[in-house]
Amino acid sequence: MEIQVEDLHKAFGSNQVLRGIDLLVRRGEMVAIVGASGGGKTVLLKHLIGRLRPDRGCVRVADHESKDSPLVDLATLSESEMDRLRRHWAVVFQKNALFTGTVEDNISLGLMDVKGMQPAEVTGRVRQAIASVGLDPDQVPQLAREDLSGGMAKRVAVARALALDPVLIFYDEPTTGLDPERAQQIQDLVGDVHRRRPDMGIERTTVIITHDAGLLFRLKPRVIMLHEGRVGFDGTADAFESSESPAIQPYLSLMPSLHGRIRSG
Repeated sequence: MEIQVEDLHKAFGSNQVLRGIDLLVRRGEMVAIVGASGGGKTVLLKHLIGRLRPDRGCVRVADHESKDSPLVDLATLSESEMDRLRRHWAVVFQKNALFTGTVEDNISLGLMDVKGMQPAEVTGRVRQAIASVGLDPDQVPQLAREDLSGGMAKRVAVARALALDPVLIFYDEPTTGLDPERAQQIQDLVGDVHRRRPDMGIERTTVIITHDAGLLFRLKPRVIMLHEGRVGFDGTADAFESSESPAIQPYLSLMPSLHGRIRSG
Protein backbone atom coordinates (compact mmCIF):
# COMPACT_ATOMS: atom_id res chain seq x y z
CA MET A 1 0.00 0.00 0.00
CA GLU A 2 1.26 3.49 -0.87
CA ILE A 3 -1.44 5.88 0.42
CA GLN A 4 -4.32 5.48 2.86
CA VAL A 5 -6.86 8.24 3.49
CA GLU A 6 -9.43 7.77 6.25
CA ASP A 7 -12.46 9.99 6.99
CA LEU A 8 -10.64 13.11 5.74
CA HIS A 9 -12.43 16.39 6.52
CA LYS A 10 -11.29 19.91 5.68
CA ALA A 11 -13.10 23.23 5.89
CA PHE A 12 -12.06 26.80 5.23
CA GLY A 13 -14.31 28.94 7.37
CA SER A 14 -17.88 27.91 6.58
CA ASN A 15 -16.86 26.19 3.34
CA GLN A 16 -16.73 22.45 4.02
CA VAL A 17 -14.56 21.19 1.13
CA LEU A 18 -13.81 17.60 2.14
CA ARG A 19 -16.59 15.77 3.97
CA GLY A 20 -15.15 12.35 4.75
CA ILE A 21 -12.79 11.05 2.07
CA ASP A 22 -11.85 7.37 2.29
CA LEU A 23 -9.26 6.22 -0.22
CA LEU A 24 -6.60 3.55 -0.71
CA VAL A 25 -3.88 3.78 -3.37
CA ARG A 26 -1.98 0.56 -3.92
CA ARG A 27 1.71 0.53 -4.85
CA GLY A 28 2.20 0.61 -8.61
CA GLU A 29 -1.21 2.10 -9.41
CA MET A 30 -1.93 5.03 -11.67
CA VAL A 31 -4.83 6.98 -10.16
CA ALA A 32 -6.60 9.98 -11.70
CA ILE A 33 -8.59 12.23 -9.37
CA VAL A 34 -11.35 14.14 -11.15
CA GLY A 35 -14.36 16.24 -10.22
CA ALA A 36 -15.95 19.62 -10.71
CA SER A 37 -13.94 22.80 -10.21
CA GLY A 38 -13.95 23.71 -6.53
CA GLY A 39 -14.77 20.12 -5.64
CA GLY A 40 -11.71 19.53 -3.48
CA LYS A 41 -9.16 17.92 -5.84
CA THR A 42 -6.36 20.36 -5.09
CA VAL A 43 -7.21 20.41 -1.39
CA LEU A 44 -6.95 16.61 -1.36
CA LEU A 45 -3.62 16.76 -3.21
CA LYS A 46 -2.23 19.22 -0.65
CA HIS A 47 -3.15 16.76 2.10
CA LEU A 48 -1.48 13.89 0.23
CA ILE A 49 1.80 15.81 0.01
CA GLY A 50 1.59 17.11 3.57
CA ARG A 51 0.95 20.77 2.77
CA LEU A 52 -2.36 20.80 4.64
CA ARG A 53 -3.37 19.03 7.84
CA PRO A 54 -6.83 17.50 8.27
CA ASP A 55 -9.52 18.93 10.49
CA ARG A 56 -10.50 15.33 11.07
CA GLY A 57 -9.30 11.98 9.78
CA CYS A 58 -5.82 11.13 8.58
CA VAL A 59 -3.53 10.63 5.60
CA ARG A 60 -0.95 7.85 5.77
CA VAL A 61 1.80 7.47 3.18
CA ALA A 62 4.48 4.80 2.80
CA ASP A 63 7.82 5.60 4.42
CA HIS A 64 10.43 4.31 1.97
CA GLU A 65 13.22 5.30 4.32
CA SER A 66 12.18 2.51 6.69
CA LYS A 67 12.26 -1.27 6.34
CA ASP A 68 9.14 -2.66 4.61
CA SER A 69 7.91 0.91 3.89
CA PRO A 70 5.28 1.19 6.66
CA LEU A 71 2.42 3.68 6.35
CA VAL A 72 2.90 6.76 8.55
CA ASP A 73 0.39 9.46 9.52
CA LEU A 74 1.63 12.68 7.94
CA ALA A 75 0.03 14.84 10.65
CA THR A 76 2.29 13.28 13.30
CA LEU A 77 5.55 14.08 11.49
CA SER A 78 7.91 17.00 11.98
CA GLU A 79 9.15 18.93 8.97
CA SER A 80 12.46 17.06 9.00
CA GLU A 81 10.58 13.74 9.12
CA MET A 82 8.43 14.92 6.20
CA ASP A 83 11.60 15.71 4.28
CA ARG A 84 12.69 12.07 4.71
CA LEU A 85 9.49 10.91 3.04
CA ARG A 86 9.69 13.53 0.30
CA ARG A 87 13.08 12.18 -0.79
CA HIS A 88 11.06 9.53 -2.62
CA TRP A 89 8.33 11.82 -4.00
CA ALA A 90 8.09 14.26 -6.87
CA VAL A 91 5.40 16.78 -7.81
CA VAL A 92 4.76 18.23 -11.27
CA PHE A 93 2.84 21.43 -10.67
CA GLN A 94 0.05 22.80 -12.85
CA LYS A 95 2.10 25.81 -13.98
CA ASN A 96 5.38 23.85 -13.91
CA ALA A 97 6.90 25.99 -11.10
CA LEU A 98 10.18 26.44 -12.96
CA PHE A 99 12.32 29.13 -11.38
CA THR A 100 14.39 31.78 -13.14
CA GLY A 101 17.58 30.28 -14.53
CA THR A 102 18.55 27.56 -16.94
CA VAL A 103 17.00 24.14 -17.41
CA GLU A 104 20.13 22.66 -15.83
CA ASP A 105 19.70 24.93 -12.79
CA ASN A 106 16.09 23.79 -12.37
CA ILE A 107 16.92 20.09 -12.49
CA SER A 108 20.21 20.11 -10.60
CA LEU A 109 19.03 22.03 -7.52
CA GLY A 110 16.81 19.19 -6.30
CA LEU A 111 19.51 16.62 -6.98
CA MET A 112 21.94 18.48 -4.75
CA ASP A 113 19.50 19.63 -2.04
CA VAL A 114 17.23 16.58 -1.86
CA LYS A 115 19.47 13.74 -3.00
CA GLY A 116 22.77 15.20 -1.78
CA MET A 117 24.50 14.44 -5.07
CA GLN A 118 27.89 15.89 -5.96
CA PRO A 119 28.30 18.18 -9.01
CA ALA A 120 30.08 15.48 -11.03
CA GLU A 121 27.12 13.13 -10.58
CA VAL A 122 24.55 15.84 -11.18
CA THR A 123 25.64 16.67 -14.72
CA GLY A 124 25.12 13.13 -15.94
CA ARG A 125 21.74 12.81 -14.20
CA VAL A 126 20.55 16.12 -15.71
CA ARG A 127 21.46 14.98 -19.22
CA GLN A 128 19.80 11.61 -18.66
CA ALA A 129 16.59 13.21 -17.37
CA ILE A 130 16.40 15.65 -20.29
CA ALA A 131 16.93 12.89 -22.83
CA SER A 132 14.32 10.70 -21.11
CA VAL A 133 11.56 13.22 -21.86
CA GLY A 134 12.51 13.53 -25.53
CA LEU A 135 14.58 16.72 -25.37
CA ASP A 136 18.11 17.29 -26.66
CA PRO A 137 20.61 16.86 -23.78
CA ASP A 138 23.24 18.84 -25.69
CA GLN A 139 21.11 21.92 -26.39
CA VAL A 140 18.40 22.14 -23.75
CA PRO A 141 20.35 22.29 -20.42
CA GLN A 142 21.57 25.84 -21.07
CA LEU A 143 18.23 27.23 -22.23
CA ALA A 144 16.65 29.79 -19.93
CA ARG A 145 13.15 29.28 -18.60
CA GLU A 146 11.96 32.16 -20.78
CA ASP A 147 13.21 30.37 -23.92
CA LEU A 148 10.97 27.34 -23.43
CA SER A 149 7.68 26.77 -25.23
CA GLY A 150 4.73 25.53 -23.19
CA GLY A 151 5.32 21.95 -24.25
CA MET A 152 9.05 22.14 -23.54
CA ALA A 153 8.47 23.70 -20.12
CA LYS A 154 6.10 20.88 -19.20
CA ARG A 155 8.68 18.29 -20.32
CA VAL A 156 11.36 20.03 -18.27
CA ALA A 157 9.05 19.93 -15.24
CA VAL A 158 8.59 16.19 -15.77
CA ALA A 159 12.36 15.76 -16.29
CA ARG A 160 13.03 17.57 -13.01
CA ALA A 161 10.66 15.20 -11.23
CA LEU A 162 12.03 12.12 -12.96
CA ALA A 163 15.63 13.07 -12.12
CA LEU A 164 14.76 12.56 -8.45
CA ASP A 165 13.89 8.93 -9.26
CA PRO A 166 10.65 9.09 -7.22
CA VAL A 167 8.69 6.09 -6.05
CA LEU A 168 5.58 8.27 -5.78
CA ILE A 169 4.86 11.00 -8.33
CA PHE A 170 2.03 13.54 -8.27
CA TYR A 171 0.80 15.56 -11.25
CA ASP A 172 -1.47 18.60 -10.93
CA GLU A 173 -3.21 19.11 -14.31
CA PRO A 174 -0.19 17.93 -16.38
CA THR A 175 -1.72 18.91 -19.74
CA THR A 176 -2.80 22.41 -18.73
CA GLY A 177 -1.91 25.09 -21.26
CA LEU A 178 -1.05 22.67 -24.06
CA ASP A 179 -2.61 22.30 -27.50
CA PRO A 180 -4.13 18.86 -28.27
CA GLU A 181 -1.02 17.49 -29.99
CA ARG A 182 1.34 18.48 -27.18
CA ALA A 183 -1.20 17.33 -24.59
CA GLN A 184 -1.18 13.88 -26.19
CA GLN A 185 2.62 13.84 -26.06
CA ILE A 186 2.54 14.64 -22.33
CA GLN A 187 -0.13 11.99 -21.74
CA ASP A 188 2.17 9.44 -23.35
CA LEU A 189 5.10 10.72 -21.32
CA VAL A 190 3.14 10.39 -18.06
CA GLY A 191 2.36 6.79 -18.98
CA ASP A 192 5.96 6.05 -19.93
CA VAL A 193 7.33 7.54 -16.70
CA HIS A 194 4.83 5.51 -14.68
CA ARG A 195 6.01 2.25 -16.23
CA ARG A 196 9.72 2.88 -15.50
CA ARG A 197 10.90 1.28 -12.29
CA PRO A 198 12.82 3.48 -9.83
CA ASP A 199 16.27 2.39 -8.70
CA MET A 200 14.69 0.96 -5.53
CA GLY A 201 13.26 -1.76 -7.77
CA ILE A 202 9.61 -1.34 -6.73
CA GLU A 203 6.78 -0.18 -8.93
CA ARG A 204 6.19 3.56 -9.30
CA THR A 205 2.86 4.96 -8.07
CA THR A 206 1.27 7.88 -9.95
CA VAL A 207 -1.48 10.24 -8.78
CA ILE A 208 -2.91 12.72 -11.30
CA ILE A 209 -5.30 15.62 -10.70
CA THR A 210 -7.02 16.32 -14.02
CA HIS A 211 -10.02 17.50 -16.04
CA ASP A 212 -8.50 15.96 -19.18
CA ALA A 213 -10.88 13.31 -20.55
CA GLY A 214 -8.30 12.44 -23.22
CA LEU A 215 -5.80 11.49 -20.53
CA LEU A 216 -8.32 9.18 -18.87
CA PHE A 217 -9.23 7.34 -22.02
CA ARG A 218 -5.67 7.20 -23.35
CA LEU A 219 -3.90 6.03 -20.18
CA LYS A 220 -6.80 4.11 -18.57
CA PRO A 221 -5.94 4.91 -14.95
CA ARG A 222 -8.13 4.05 -12.00
CA VAL A 223 -10.53 7.00 -11.75
CA ILE A 224 -11.67 8.58 -8.50
CA MET A 225 -14.30 11.30 -8.78
CA LEU A 226 -14.88 13.70 -5.90
CA HIS A 227 -18.49 14.80 -5.55
CA GLU A 228 -19.88 16.99 -2.78
CA GLY A 229 -16.77 16.47 -0.69
CA ARG A 230 -16.78 12.68 -0.86
CA VAL A 231 -15.67 9.92 -3.22
CA GLY A 232 -18.54 9.69 -5.71
CA PHE A 233 -16.92 7.12 -8.02
CA ASP A 234 -13.98 4.74 -7.79
CA GLY A 235 -13.34 2.42 -10.70
CA THR A 236 -11.88 1.94 -14.16
CA ALA A 237 -11.80 4.62 -16.84
CA ASP A 238 -14.12 2.51 -18.99
CA ALA A 239 -16.64 2.13 -16.16
CA PHE A 240 -16.43 5.87 -15.53
CA GLU A 241 -17.15 6.66 -19.17
CA SER A 242 -20.12 4.28 -19.32
CA SER A 243 -21.57 5.16 -15.92
CA GLU A 244 -25.15 6.34 -15.88
CA SER A 245 -24.71 8.17 -12.59
CA PRO A 246 -26.54 11.51 -12.55
CA ALA A 247 -23.39 13.06 -11.09
CA ILE A 248 -20.94 11.58 -13.61
CA GLN A 249 -22.67 12.13 -16.95
CA PRO A 250 -23.03 15.94 -16.58
CA TYR A 251 -19.38 16.13 -15.49
CA LEU A 252 -18.25 14.05 -18.47
CA SER A 253 -20.06 16.48 -20.75
CA LEU A 254 -18.37 19.42 -19.04
CA MET A 255 -14.83 17.99 -18.96
CA PRO A 256 -13.74 19.39 -22.36
CA SER A 257 -14.91 22.90 -21.52
CA LEU A 258 -13.47 22.76 -18.01
CA HIS A 259 -10.12 21.61 -19.37
CA GLY A 260 -10.27 24.24 -22.12
CA ARG A 261 -11.04 26.95 -19.59
CA ILE A 262 -8.00 25.96 -17.55
CA ARG A 263 -5.82 25.87 -20.68
CA SER A 264 -6.90 29.32 -21.82
CA GLY A 265 -6.25 30.70 -18.35
